[in-house]
Amino acid sequence: MIFWLDADTPFPPLERALKEPSGLLAAGGDLSPKRLLDAYRHGIFPWYSPGQPPLWWSPDPRMVLFPDELKISRSLAKRLKKRDYEIRYDTVFREVMLACASTPRPGQEGSWIVPEILEGYCKLHALGYAHSIETWMDGKLVGGLYGVAIGRMFYGESMFHHATDASKLAFVHLVQLLQQQGFGMIDCQMHTAHLARLGAREISRNEFAQRLSELVKLESDSSGKWNFHDPAQ
Repeated sequence: MIFWLDADTPFPPLERALKEPSGLLAAGGDLSPKRLLDAYRHGIFPWYSPGQPPLWWSPDPRMVLFPDELKISRSLAKRLKKRDYEIRYDTVFREVMLACASTPRPGQEGSWIVPEILEGYCKLHALGYAHSIETWMDGKLVGGLYGVAIGRMFYGESMFHHATDASKLAFVHLVQLLQQQGFGMIDCQMHTAHLARLGAREISRNEFAQRLSELVKLESDSSGKWNFHDPAQ
């Protein structure tokens, strides 16, 4: 049975997540900053389609990337050395989310980034928790991603590209930045071949929750709007 959330109902234990569909933990509630931050601190994220209530997930296993396990192919390393692009942080957060929502994806109709999701994460961005990493070429936004940072934990949400390798460039620069800032883990949520090629791997939900509980408690210099100088630029 699905656990239904009222306005002030706390999330159930992660062990209550359903096996089919994998990781569905609860439904209902809202997308207020308080609810979203509580979800992330416990390894839970929202994901649902238009017309559905908020659905909350905690899959097992969990796809993660440990920053020091990043893999860069020879072709991507060569691409990174070119200086025909610029990486920016937190300059057009809403535009990055809108681009993620509107970019067609193979085998996927529509987008899970519904208006409530957009507004909820923009509020997190205003509070200094949600961030965009952007690839610019010739003064145009051509790729990037967004996610949430709490303590020394980063949660990746979605990425897009309108130019070859643009999202990969943003991702690699993000990982390098997180390495520099002492982040311990990047949540990638679900397995994809693309993320696996970059070094992400699956761990159990129990291990994820244990590591997460320590990382979110650590102080970080990354709170608030990101104005970092990219070390790879």
